[in-house]
Amino acid sequence: MEYTRLGSSGLKVSRIALGCMSFGDTSRGFNAWALDDAAAEPVFRQALELGITFWDTANVYGFGTSEEIVGRAIRAYTRREDVVLATKVNRPMHDGPGGAGLSRKAIMEQVDASLTRLGTDYVDLYQIHRFDPDTPVEETMEALHDVVKAGKARYLGASSMWAWQFSKLQYTAQLHGWTRFVTMQNQYSLMQREEEREMFGLLADQGVGSIPWSPLAKGRLARPWGTSTTRASNDPIADRIFDDGGRPIADAVQRVAEARGVPMAQVALAWVLKNPGVSAPIVGATKPHHLSDAAAALDLDLTEDEIQALEGVYTPRLPTGY
Repeated sequence: MEYTRLGSSGLKVSRIALGCMSFGDTSRGFNAWALDDAAAEPVFRQALELGITFWDTANVYGFGTSEEIVGRAIRAYTRREDVVLATKVNRPMHDGPGGAGLSRKAIMEQVDASLTRLGTDYVDLYQIHRFDPDTPVEETMEALHDVVKAGKARYLGASSMWAWQFSKLQYTAQLHGWTRFVTMQNQYSLMQREEEREMFGLLADQGVGSIPWSPLAKGRLARPWGTSTTRASNDPIADRIFDDGGRPIADAVQRVAEARGVPMAQVALAWVLKNPGVSAPIVGATKPHHLSDAAAALDLDLTEDEIQALEGVYTPRLPTGY
């Protein structure tokens, strides 16, 4: 495993992050393909064996049950100090005034709830789960700064939003001497490259590392187009953000992978990893080969001809996932 710093911060993380939306209690109405503690055990163990020690979850994943499973896994299979742990806040957890959004009340309530579920005194990276247009940015950034100063989070991160929104948040923090974001969890893959227009330039200017979500386009770049899987048939979000326009891209990945004699996922991830602004793509794993393919992508150097073949079929599209 390779390790890198998150943006310009001093925090070192594995270059592959384990996405923990794959874990949760399906009886709560969460994703039908989510894994419970027993089913998730091999995934956590394999992650540790491969040196994947950067784990990303969110309070809303499994309505809190993902955090609970991740917390139990840390206590069972490793040490807290050996894992870089990330979680998020914003999405609805209950109907009360502190159940959603990025108000001071919500941030203070939800960080404590997350720490309780995770069974830890702090998270390494606390991220806002999208932009909250209903809360003044000054309120959000000061509350997040107070979370850091209280020792409940070591670093702050953001996720998919317009570049102007992220710039406003960063500038507000800088203006007041508050803690700034060191990461942006944005959607980035061969099927969704719109972040290259403005966001990646802003991240480079601000010294912020990208930790892309859905680097395999929710699996559509990991298998031949049209292949049916349990997740593909139970993931309504994927249907909203990826359409048949992605087929030429998946076909291009398949051709390069077959010529190389490697899985498609390795090719698609190797392309994401070559972006100098990317610190660690987030890979959600439910099967043993998911993490091994991801780790192998670190050693796959694409040629200029391969890169051209992969990128040449992309057509502009609207950003999704905001």
